[in-house]
Amino acid sequence: MKTILAIDQGTSGTKALIFDNEGHVHARGFAPVTCDTPRTGFVEQDANALYESVLVAVRQCLSGYQGEIAGIGISNQRETVVLWDRQGEPIVPAVSWQCQRSLGICERMKGDGLAPLIARKTGLLIDPYFSGTKLVWLNENDERVRARIAAGEAFFGTVDSWLLYRLTKGAAYRTDYTNASRTMLLNLGALEWDRELVALFGLEGLRLPELRPSASDFGSTDFDGLLARPLPILAMIGDSHAAAVGEGCLRPGVAKATMGTGSSIMMNVGAKAHEPEHGLVSTLCFAIGERVDYALEGIVISAGSTPAFLKEKLHLFDDFAHAEQAFTDYDNGGVFLIPAFSGIGCPHWKYPGGAQIVGLNFSTSWQHVARAAYESIVYQIKDVITVMEQAADVPLAELYLDGGLTQRPFLLQYLSDTLDRPVSTLAVSEISAAGAAALAGCQAGLAESLDAYQAKRVVARRVEPGSGVAAAADNHAQWLRWINRL
Repeated sequence: MKTILAIDQGTSGTKALIFDNEGHVHARGFAPVTCDTPRTGFVEQDANALYESVLVAVRQCLSGYQGEIAGIGISNQRETVVLWDRQGEPIVPAVSWQCQRSLGICERMKGDGLAPLIARKTGLLIDPYFSGTKLVWLNENDERVRARIAAGEAFFGTVDSWLLYRLTKGAAYRTDYTNASRTMLLNLGALEWDRELVALFGLEGLRLPELRPSASDFGSTDFDGLLARPLPILAMIGDSHAAAVGEGCLRPGVAKATMGTGSSIMMNVGAKAHEPEHGLVSTLCFAIGERVDYALEGIVISAGSTPAFLKEKLHLFDDFAHAEQAFTDYDNGGVFLIPAFSGIGCPHWKYPGGAQIVGLNFSTSWQHVARAAYESIVYQIKDVITVMEQAADVPLAELYLDGGLTQRPFLLQYLSDTLDRPVSTLAVSEISAAGAAALAGCQAGLAESLDAYQAKRVVARRVEPGSGVAAAADNHAQWLRWINRL
């Protein structure tokens, strides 16, 4: 049986997995990576260390594996900026997607009235999160970068392009549409680099990678001699987009939510891009062959970080499972937690100066507050889904969930009740890697289509709306009233 080697290069580490055509994992490898914070708001990574982590993870994964590998699929952390020279040497450390150094650049762009133009062309909001503002900051503040760009000697890429360039020893300089859609340099409608924006940002001399669909022949590699013969790299895709593929978001109305410290909600909206509104961004979902699917994405800033704050900072409880067991017999007692630790994200985008616990009275117990923390995660996802349905004029069909919070049964049931839609989790936990493997498998001819892969997915749990739908709707209405008071 032929298999696919999937590489998932993330912020905290790199995974390598071997998937068969049924979606089963035959081998795994992992290598950690670190982030540096040289000063407040700055987050960087060693680009060479990212590449080395791929070699370590692949070496672990392949150790003792005897099967035949048909090709490679890569998923990667998005928006992180890497700049290198023709020899493949980084010019500066990689600027992480988490980095906030370009806040001033963003305020200047907004002041110059560029927000509507950027939204119309790229589908994105002006925010330090996206690669373009980081590039402008580097060009304006680092002489090494400025000189190389002016000389036409600076190669820019997100992590996928950087890994491809190193893996192929400079023979392939490419990216896929999903990663390009996060740079603030891609014209989302034309699927081409937008030269007007490049010039407007003062980046005319910057080298940009060739654009291709997520499933394509990107090049080949032997992992610096680790393999006896090179293998083709058949897919590259941003990790959230790969998760959407892995979870089967292949038709309009099917969405996924990654529920961790924060939450990223992405819904397939079909073959036409939608302009961003209500604090959503418009992006590629995936591209394979002539097929291009678009998505709307909403970001929840504080999800799992909210109950974690109650546990670790306020010492309200000692164990998450114990907390859930304790408050299962309670309603919220009229208590709501507004998790504006760093502001409330999509679609409200309010910065009231800190989180708030509201509705307290003398009968309030710690269980009410703990339950309110978990409910706040659900309400934020509900708010994002609501504006997605309005913006795309497509009702939510089903929501697939991944991330650590899926281990909380109460959360899954309450989310299903609040959405009044089924929610599901899959058996495989490495969803981004599974999506990259599915795309690579299609490109290798191991499956006729992504739908064939979807049919083989194993759903671990499917939760239907229950008896709590009416109560959840009343609670969500109260939540919105509190949000509107901010």
